[in-house]
Amino acid sequence: MNGKLTPHDHGNRRKTESLKKQLMRERDFDAVADVFKLLDDSSRLRIFWLLCHCEECVANISALVDMSSPAVSHHLRQLKDSGLITSRRDGREVYYRAADTVEAQLLHRVTEKVMEISCPRGGEGEAVGQSVDGFSAEQVETVRRMHDELLQHPERRSTIEELARRYLMNPTTLKEVFKAVYGESLASHMKEHRMERASELLRETDRSVADIAASVGYDSPSKFSAAFRERYHMLPSEYRKAGK
Repeated sequence: MNGKLTPHDHGNRRKTESLKKQLMRERDFDAVADVFKLLDDSSRLRIFWLLCHCEECVANISALVDMSSPAVSHHLRQLKDSGLITSRRDGREVYYRAADTVEAQLLHRVTEKVMEISCPRGGEGEAVGQSVDGFSAEQVETVRRMHDELLQHPERRSTIEELARRYLMNPTTLKEVFKAVYGESLASHMKEHRMERASELLRETDRSVADIAASVGYDSPSKFSAAFRERYHMLPSEYRKAGK
């Protein structure tokens, strides 16, 4: 090839050189391919999609996707090993949900967008990505985007009015759309998420209670402890000790 990158020169050598360098990153492409292989099973994809919207135990997941518990557990192990979902134990019960990672959230959005394009009716139910309970697709998409950004930054607290200004939506409409999409109020949803994130940090790290409180949006450790006790019926320090 006489030193040429390609047999034919179409006058875009610089771009070709750049693309060649990117294509040499074979391990990166292998990693991405592994993610897509993980979701090439429709049952596993359904479970992942479900856990992007709620936290559930194996028995309830089995009922919702109409599969046996052993089959569901098999898919959950693979999803957890990949880092796409996380779990927490409460007594004898284990609950699963999608991981709070950019990768998991991006795959969730990609899944819904592909479903919207490939299956305009979203199967037999509501069209995925379209209107929900009379709200427009644009309003639903805005609330989903807001939701994802809030989950990425649980340490930040914003009022409904601040969010309404940021996302250019009437405060009342924003609250109504959020409840229609996620089944509960924004405040309740975020409180639950903050408590789940805090419990994970208490189990898996040695960070102080005050530090964890701040990382999930509480400027007062005492208020955080009260909220945590309301959710888990024990103080953060007791929860950490019980977990260990």
